[in-house]
Amino acid sequence: MILDALKKRIFDKNEKFTGKWIRELPYVVWSLRTQPSKALAGNTPFFMVYGSEAVLPADLQFGAPRLAFKNIAEAEATRIEEIDLLKEEHLNSVIQSAHYQQTLCRYHDRNMRPRCFSIGELVLRRVLKTTGQHKLSPP
Repeated sequence: MILDALKKRIFDKNEKFTGKWIRELPYVVWSLRTQPSKALAGNTPFFMVYGSEAVLPADLQFGAPRLAFKNIAEAEATRIEEIDLLKEEHLNSVIQSAHYQQTLCRYHDRNMRPRCFSIGELVLRRVLKTTGQHKLSPP
């Protein structure tokens, strides 16, 4: 996923992209960690680890309502509530993940044709050329 996202951000036919990937890597990783995932029951990986959603720079700059607290006690009460919610979300994510994996397994099994090979049978094997490839090329 990281390589695919990097390719989309740095690939330009007219310009060499050697060295650009290192500047783009933190942005790609951040975007993947703050993106809701179907496997995590619609939660972000950041939420599953830290118990609250990530605070984006735009939220800080424009004063998002979820960041405005009138006093410390209100903020502490909200944090305790979020910790309780996190336990529920972990359990929901485990259930959702199991359901998601079963769905993928059924889809895979439905679309796969079983093949049996015996010793001595001839098979066609494609040999890919490695000339002109770089580390972001498909294997």
